[in-house]
Amino acid sequence: MVPMATPSRTIPIAEPRISSSGSWRELFSGAHLAAALVLAGGVAMYAMNTFLTAALLPSTIAEVGGSEYFAWVVTAFLIASVLASMLVTRLLGRFGAARGYLLAFAVFGAGTLGAALAPNMEFFLAMRVAQGLGGGLLAGLGYAVIRQALPEHLWTRATGLISAMWGVGTLIGPALGGLFAQLGIWRWAFALLAAVSFLLGALALRALPAGRGPAHPSGRFPVAPLVALVLAAAAFSVASIVPPGPATAVAILAGTALILGFVLLDRRASSSVLPAITYRRGNPLKWIYLTLGIASAGAMLEVYLPRFGQEIAALPELPAGLLGATVSVGWSFVQIFSVSIESDRGRRRAMVLGPVLMVLGFGGYALLQLAGASAGTVWGWAAALVLAGSGIGLAFPHLSVAALRSAASPEESAKAAAGVSTAQLIANAVFSALIGVLVSLGSVLGTAAPAATAASAAATSAAVMGAGVAVLALIGVGTALRATRSLRSGSTLSPA
Repeated sequence: MVPMATPSRTIPIAEPRISSSGSWRELFSGAHLAAALVLAGGVAMYAMNTFLTAALLPSTIAEVGGSEYFAWVVTAFLIASVLASMLVTRLLGRFGAARGYLLAFAVFGAGTLGAALAPNMEFFLAMRVAQGLGGGLLAGLGYAVIRQALPEHLWTRATGLISAMWGVGTLIGPALGGLFAQLGIWRWAFALLAAVSFLLGALALRALPAGRGPAHPSGRFPVAPLVALVLAAAAFSVASIVPPGPATAVAILAGTALILGFVLLDRRASSSVLPAITYRRGNPLKWIYLTLGIASAGAMLEVYLPRFGQEIAALPELPAGLLGATVSVGWSFVQIFSVSIESDRGRRRAMVLGPVLMVLGFGGYALLQLAGASAGTVWGWAAALVLAGSGIGLAFPHLSVAALRSAASPEESAKAAAGVSTAQLIANAVFSALIGVLVSLGSVLGTAAPAATAASAAATSAAVMGAGVAVLALIGVGTALRATRSLRSGSTLSPA
């Protein structure tokens, strides 16, 4: 007997629905405060550690040596964090939210404490790998556990709080690191970070669900896609380390080829890194991830802003450092208000308007680059950068919630949530390297100009950097439009 064919069942891909987004007071109430602190605290630990280490590194090298490993201090941490972020779903399936967070905080805290006790640079690098593994888990868990720890009407507030921690880390990390470095006690900065991490791990056991969630993954471990993605992150990191020239081009091409290889391997894997629906025709998740990655990458140029402020406008160290926080200021401030948008239409508009503001802000910064910039010009830089950061803060929480709600099954939903952080960390690895390449290219162009000075060469470098990121944001406008079009049309997909 021939079995009868059954109609292909379709699953609607739900866009953010019109519902109350709760209030900040409710999120920080006694019922949810501890969970919110753990979720936000994990991302804050990751973000602060990144910028705190950058501020402490000169003092660290002066004591333990190893200046030749300077670039690898960042690269080792970044590659480890990208790898760990892709293990979040399996961690939740095996240990659950509470114990999963405890493990992540313990690994991060142990690596941070080890960095505080490092006798040499080789040991310090090993501890940076441990920090990266723990930090990647913390960054991914922040989004993946929202579904289990908080009611749905608080998801937008919670994602806004979590993503704001990247801006907070940018603000606090350099200041805290600079203070400890100036006092000559750089080891105590890492010790303090480790202590806070252990405390948050203990709090997680009390604040988060103890049982295993619905995210227990099935199928073989996706070794091949993970290897391709980690190698891609390494290739892009190398591109920012080697001198500008053929080696840079080879590293970028290798990284691009490996990213494409990851996509091909992952979409065919029986157990994929990203949700299977990411690769289905008509699903908005791929466009959401791309837009999220581009938005988060916009903050990567903050690393270079203090340097350009000093070289172009002769700013003292403190004002130059404050200039470096302008994107994060706009991001964090606007996000507080963006999460209050209730309607589906308003949320879709925020997703598109965010990248548009990034184009205008970074493009304006590029156009204002003049050697010997006046105080008025510097204020123009700051305004343009705050505008760009506002675009990130406007779009980010709504893109994150759209990802959380983009899948029908609990397992795929957990993967979609964890993928938010994976997309962000991959973007940080790729685009921070590309921004470094833009800075180097601008420097070459600036020094080759007739009658070039140090200030004019720096201005050219800053202009190339700003223009390059503006072009990237323009691509983000296109990906945001694709995402919102799919959300608005209510696309349907056949199940796997």
